[in-house]
Amino acid sequence: MGTTQLETVPEPKYWHLKTVLSEALDSEFAVGEILPNERDLAARFGVARATLRQALEQLELEGRLQRRRGVGTTVAPPRVGVAVDPVRHTWPGAAGDDWQPVDAVESETVPAAVADLLATAPGEPVHIVRRSRVTHGQPVAAELLYVLAAAVPDCVRAASLGAPARARAVLHELQRLELDGQDRTVELGSARAEDAKQLDRLPGAPVLVVTTRYVSGGRTTAVAVSTYRADTCRLTFGESDAVALLAG
Repeated sequence: MGTTQLETVPEPKYWHLKTVLSEALDSEFAVGEILPNERDLAARFGVARATLRQALEQLELEGRLQRRRGVGTTVAPPRVGVAVDPVRHTWPGAAGDDWQPVDAVESETVPAAVADLLATAPGEPVHIVRRSRVTHGQPVAAELLYVLAAAVPDCVRAASLGAPARARAVLHELQRLELDGQDRTVELGSARAEDAKQLDRLPGAPVLVVTTRYVSGGRTTAVAVSTYRADTCRLTFGESDAVALLAG
């Protein structure tokens, strides 16, 4: 590869470099191919390594690159379309739900934002159901579903149940409730260590966080916090409009 010097441009240098790198990815590299190291790339484009890192981080955020443990930075495959709302007006775990139950525990401690949505009283127990989602053989999302214990009083808590069975028990009891409605928000975030491990990503990797609030009996009964890989997912909403949140 020859040496390419960047000309003076009005936009930030890392942003222009990102465009140049993106063109190089299209013309010189195949999906899954490992990029040269930072020193070689910085020399090729005549930029400081700090500028190069900014450009690489932006390309990772846009889903063009992936950082893989023990491998390096590779060219990412096209994003996978993931339907966020394939079955409308239903509880988690209903027929057509693509999530797989992993485990469930009961706790009196939940994140402050979730506690606010659930309007829990101090010490009020909550079931925390962990679920995962796999598409085309790769993990694309991890979820924590918080369910008011008082809303599912008949939930089986037998210690003899295996982890997935505990999760299914909570989901099964949810189906008995009448769902008044649901709403959701989406925001960009960074993968926590636990989510990163489940999603095979590095901690701090860009993710899309979808928070869904389920209302029953006039109050918020459950809150799902779903963490999607931002580098591989293209989220779609609704059954007919399929609005793309991120274009691949």
